[in-house]
Amino acid sequence: MRETEQISILKGIGEKTEQLFLKAGVRTIGELLEYYPRTYDIYEEPVAIGEIEEGKTVTVTGAVFGRIQVSKIKNFQITTLYLKDLTGTLKVIWFRMPFLRNTLGKGGVITLRGRIIRKKDGLVMEHPEIFYPSTTYEEKRGTMQPVYPLTAGLTNNMVKKAVAQTLREVQMLHEFLPENLLQRYQLEGRKTALQGIHFPKTKEEFYQARKRFVFEEFLIFILSLRKMKDREVRMENGFTFREQPQIKAFLEALPYELTSAQKKVWDEIRKDMCGASVMSRLVQGDVGSGKTIVALLGLMFAGLNGYQGALMAPTEVLARQHYENISKMLEQYGISLKPELLTGSMTAKEKRETYARIESGEADLIIGTHALIQEKVQYKNLALVVTDEQHRFGVKQRETLAGKGDIPHILVMSATPIPRTLAIILYGDLDISVIDELPKNRIPIKNCVVDTGYRNTAYNFMKKQVAEGRQCYVICPMVEESEHLEAENVTDYAQMLQEIMGNSIRVGCLHGKMKQAEKDEIMETFGKNEIQILVSTTVIEVGIDVPNATVMLIENAERFGLAQLHQLRGRVGRGGYQSYCIFMSASKSKETKERLEILNKSNDGFFIAGEDLRLRGPGDLFGIRQSGLMDFKLGDVFQDSIILKQAAEAAVTLLNEDPGLEKEEHRRLMTKLNSYLSETMLEMTL
Repeated sequence: MRETEQISILKGIGEKTEQLFLKAGVRTIGELLEYYPRTYDIYEEPVAIGEIEEGKTVTVTGAVFGRIQVSKIKNFQITTLYLKDLTGTLKVIWFRMPFLRNTLGKGGVITLRGRIIRKKDGLVMEHPEIFYPSTTYEEKRGTMQPVYPLTAGLTNNMVKKAVAQTLREVQMLHEFLPENLLQRYQLEGRKTALQGIHFPKTKEEFYQARKRFVFEEFLIFILSLRKMKDREVRMENGFTFREQPQIKAFLEALPYELTSAQKKVWDEIRKDMCGASVMSRLVQGDVGSGKTIVALLGLMFAGLNGYQGALMAPTEVLARQHYENISKMLEQYGISLKPELLTGSMTAKEKRETYARIESGEADLIIGTHALIQEKVQYKNLALVVTDEQHRFGVKQRETLAGKGDIPHILVMSATPIPRTLAIILYGDLDISVIDELPKNRIPIKNCVVDTGYRNTAYNFMKKQVAEGRQCYVICPMVEESEHLEAENVTDYAQMLQEIMGNSIRVGCLHGKMKQAEKDEIMETFGKNEIQILVSTTVIEVGIDVPNATVMLIENAERFGLAQLHQLRGRVGRGGYQSYCIFMSASKSKETKERLEILNKSNDGFFIAGEDLRLRGPGDLFGIRQSGLMDFKLGDVFQDSIILKQAAEAAVTLLNEDPGLEKEEHRRLMTKLNSYLSETMLEMTL
């Protein structure tokens, strides 16, 4: 069995199962081996029922108490039992497993392992594993079981079996990293690390395996950036820009003055656009620092010089909001540029008409989603593309956008405050600007870190804010251990909250399993204040501005990284009202309190990012959501900052010694790099 062979050669993988794996992006044996677990179930010592905590996955042993009930809610059945030990009684529920009434109804002592959540009637264990007799739990105690990312129909057991069989039978496992790098950075060989990442016997074994693959992932990424940078150095600026008096008049007419940081960054952008080479610039600015107005100045500079500018947003609802805001500003300040909106949900006729206006040059500023870069869109003379960190551009994508014209300038906006040392590594192909001060009219957000006993007080506070005409967000973390969709968690919470808030307040919900059109509709409804409280997962991170939203309640705040919590908090405080962020934590650990206290004391994203780096240790690799930045499979730029720096150092050494990676010991690494570039279409999506 070789890495290049299809997974269909594995026992138990027929046509249907192969299709399920294909949906998850797994076609070959090699891709299966790199389909890493997203977390691990760690089977720890059982605890007394009286000591259980909300938000934790625990094991309890006790006797079945009373009758087992099966009830029907919505489209599925819920089985409920009560488990009793010397310290208390615990309610336990299972979804779609009515047969348990017969198997568990005989009574006796059993061991259950599941997540503890809070319902209206107190703490509940949801959908646990069952061990009977309780001695069978001993077989798993202390072990780490992989939990894989799944698609509909694909089970964790299917993936586990396929990976275990592959690791037993695969031959010719290629090592991509040169021997001298493995030794210098004390990294495991690939075969040992694959066993350790999928089926670690101890936490230490997992840490060593993960370190190796994170290093490999960062190294390949940085090498690819260096190759892009080498190509981009040769790009000449084909546009001629002159100073525009209308921009100076626009800035003087604004009801506020740009901050010193905004002025400095605008000056850097203007000089780049007038310079000898094509601009590749990253503008880093904390949430609410005023990046959008700087981007608008760049777009206006392009438009007033007779060229086109494009602004690409991650969602349709955000693109529409940008379009409406820019249209109003251009009209209000008498700037004669024609904005145009282009999104995927437009009708075929609307798209055709929009394409015609873009191609003829009638449209000066084009705002949209990824629809902006589709083949059918032909620009007359595109000079500037403004995008966010989710849509980074490479050479080929620039060439696609430019068509037969000149290569456009690129401006990437980032709201993720990354310490400068890491930003230089991660955005090695871009020049970096930082907007590091907030506008003077911003009212600082008031923060508080509380335990779950504060929940009713928080709800009453939200009711008061809504009565004053304001709106609120509630963020729920995804239920990692449950194979139930996050949707059920958020929907259940929203229903519970609706009952508490009463009919005069409308509670809505938003989660990642919804279709984009449905998400957009809910966000628009919330934007119009037709929904007063929005219960959501972290999909809200990339949302529209709702200046009326003043309260952000984050449940189980201990399960997020500080950088992500800061991003979420940035959804409020965007209007002229005092805003509040309530970090609710079920954890009683000293470390968690110390981490969350940083957010309580500071609204400065760059300070928080630095503290996040300082405080995170290897123990945080379990249970805390990664930052999600750059979309690495395993690596997290905050968590793994030391490995990131090592990989950057290794990349420099490699390219200095062997610029084309042509030496025998580097050939497999070059093959891996080429595969990465072609498979991920890095140059098309960076």
